[in-house]
Amino acid sequence: MSRREFITVVGGAAIVRISAAAAQRAEQIRRIGVLHIIPPEKSRGLVALRRKLGELGYVGPRTITVEYRWSDDPASLVAQVAELTALKAEAVVTADLSTTRAAKQATHDIPIVAAVLEDDPVAAGLVASLARPGGNITGWSILAPEMGAKRLELLREIMPDLSRVAVLWTNRADAAEELRETDRAAHALGIAIVRFEVNAPEDIEKAFQAIVQEHANAVAVLTAPQFVPMSERIAAFGLKHRLPTIAGLDGFVQLGGLVTYGPSVYEGWREAAIFVDKILRGEKTADMPIRQPTKFELLINLKTAKVLGVTIPPTFLARADEVIE
Repeated sequence: MSRREFITVVGGAAIVRISAAAAQRAEQIRRIGVLHIIPPEKSRGLVALRRKLGELGYVGPRTITVEYRWSDDPASLVAQVAELTALKAEAVVTADLSTTRAAKQATHDIPIVAAVLEDDPVAAGLVASLARPGGNITGWSILAPEMGAKRLELLREIMPDLSRVAVLWTNRADAAEELRETDRAAHALGIAIVRFEVNAPEDIEKAFQAIVQEHANAVAVLTAPQFVPMSERIAAFGLKHRLPTIAGLDGFVQLGGLVTYGPSVYEGWREAAIFVDKILRGEKTADMPIRQPTKFELLINLKTAKVLGVTIPPTFLARADEVIE
């Protein structure tokens, strides 16, 4: 073989090797889906997910593509998952019980990571147990019915003369337990409770009209994924009727609510990124235990407090994880 021929062969082999390496790098760009009930610009969870993925080495779009799909119509969520399946998503991160159910209905093969589950995932039929889910679903459960009681205690701390609280609740599987905890705390604190069932955005205005007629001093919102897209309206009606509001909804105080207290939803989305990393490395969802919250956040909006004429005690402010001024 001549020297020219040798160089040609070796050079050609190098090009093949380089091309193969380039193709391998291209194949390393991973693709995941996110299924939510709110648009991406309103999702703090998406921000948390991307940040944690970045910390784990997934820097999009060079190494990962995140396909976001959303709908506030439960009937269309399954079709959204079908889109993610067609795009060959390697995992789907869901935002709540409704999106997780839709994902489960659409696929039994693609791993599903529930960033936030307000309901008992075992009772909901999503997993076999918290320790060993057993299927294609894992994630983070924030089921904490005692939060209803804790939020009443916080309201009383802010408003020592509090005597009558309107409770907004929605018809979901685990609502009864949180209602019982709320009633128990109200009885212990000497607070009268007035319940208002809210299942759709159009119910909110009617509920607040009735709340005003009932002369409630404040409004407590129970845990429910249905309330997430209603957060802004609930906060707005609270301000309009000069009623202090407390909830466990992500972003509630940023929208004008007075207090948010509950498991850190931000933490749940960061945990979801850790689950995704494990899945992309080959671990099975069936063997990944459902995680539960370790951190509870207290957030206060002092602008809202000023509008409402409510004075927040210094000791209360000192305990807050975030204060909006």
